[in-house]
Amino acid sequence: MGNDNEFIRFDWAMKHMLREKANFEIFEGLISVLLGQDVKIVEILESESNQDSDSDKFNRVDIKARNSKGHIIIVEVQLTTQYHYLQRILYGTCKAITEHIKLGDKYDQVKKIYSISLLYCDFGEGDDYIYHGKTNFKGLHTGTDLIVRTKEDGVIVPHLPYKIFPEYYLLRINEFDKIPESPMDEWMEYLKTGVVRENTRTPGLQQVREKLRVLSMTKAEKEAYFRHLDNLMIQNDSYDTARSEGLAAGLAEGRAAGLAEGEVKARKNIALKMLREGIDISMITSFTGLSEVEIKSL
Repeated sequence: MGNDNEFIRFDWAMKHMLREKANFEIFEGLISVLLGQDVKIVEILESESNQDSDSDKFNRVDIKARNSKGHIIIVEVQLTTQYHYLQRILYGTCKAITEHIKLGDKYDQVKKIYSISLLYCDFGEGDDYIYHGKTNFKGLHTGTDLIVRTKEDGVIVPHLPYKIFPEYYLLRINEFDKIPESPMDEWMEYLKTGVVRENTRTPGLQQVREKLRVLSMTKAEKEAYFRHLDNLMIQNDSYDTARSEGLAAGLAEGRAAGLAEGEVKARKNIALKMLREGIDISMITSFTGLSEVEIKSL
């Protein structure tokens, strides 16, 4: 705790510090390096999308910003595995679009969305630590791109569809395991380990060194912060135990009953283990994909 080079975890900073205008440069640095464009935040929008139903509480957006071009940037931290995470981020981008267009507005008011997920959990299979998804329309026979024309400020402008549709970035933080070779690698190193190199010139990380030192926190802030880290360790251990024991029991029975039934049984065993750990039912629903009725019947 007394290390002057110990820096506050980014997920904590997002929730508690990066909404302050004085700290915008940190957030701007990460997004600028990732997107390869200069991002200047105009405003921080709501930290969560409006909740129309109980299930909306899982559409958590840690930071939703608007850049100087009016594009909306969604950044969220995912600490534990979730079965329907791709559907969740799709829902989040769709909701962001509809929240920021008024009834009666023309479709040219639809804003470009960038969705960025900082994944501190196992997610998918692949040999890279950053994945980028965007929408293009390819000719079924020719393989060429479709170019669409839109009207901007009275001028007809040709666009590739991805310029309009949402784009998604998945940062698989636990998969980063290399010596940094680029500014984005330096960001990944910090996101995973909390390490910021003394001579860094990477946008945002210089400000991390100046403003996110653990030693600069008040006593109350430190207590809350380290309690958060302890809770994360306990939570992740509970999830890992529930997953391993639940899958083992479920898949053992699944060999006799068939793979589909075994998968259901595995999820129920995971849910049961999580219930015994005292984890909230709503979180178990999100994690396993089971309904509250199914969980309560266990």
